[in-house]
Amino acid sequence: MTATASTTTGWVDPREQIEFGVLMANGRLAGRRFASRHEAERWAQDDEQVVEYNLVCECAV
Repeated sequence: MTATASTTTGWVDPREQIEFGVLMANGRLAGRRFASRHEAERWAQDDEQVVEYNLVCECAV
């Protein structure tokens, strides 16, 4: 099955649910989530890093 939503159930593969965040210079994640990598990059400052993580296990991808 693909990661796209099924037309009958609305199911989405949870392994494909990726969020974007910003790892701040102090090593903590910013207290917000972003809809896209581009949005996170615009928000991040020079010494901060954009990260992607999976919603199910909250592990870096």
